[in-house]
Amino acid sequence: MGLTDWAKRTSHRLRRDAHMLWIAARDPRTPLLAKLIGGFVAAYALSPIDLIPDFVPLLGLLDELIIVPLGLLAAVALIPDPLLDEFRAKADNAVERPISRAGAAMIILLWTMIAVFVALQLWALRYW
Repeated sequence: MGLTDWAKRTSHRLRRDAHMLWIAARDPRTPLLAKLIGGFVAAYALSPIDLIPDFVPLLGLLDELIIVPLGLLAAVALIPDPLLDEFRAKADNAVERPISRAGAAMIILLWTMIAVFVALQLWALRYW
């Protein structure tokens, strides 16, 4: 078993578990805190837009190596085991990977707020 096999398996597990969190966040039996954390992590992981774009050296991948696994651990710890098994089975049976439009909108809003803040700061410096 090589590094490539390990990376493929880990990537598959993370995608499956992100989908599992998306399913859990929409299920009424899931505790509220787990829904909030799981919904955020799933929206971020399944969003086509990253908080830090992947082309930024090291930081572009670092956000996915930190945010997704830590959020996943936190949400999984809050979901009862029988529900977790059910949600994982549903995620395994899913044919398509969902795309989170809410997650994309959240990231676009965050980047827009950052851009406006930077623009206002630059504008204020210009008139000093």
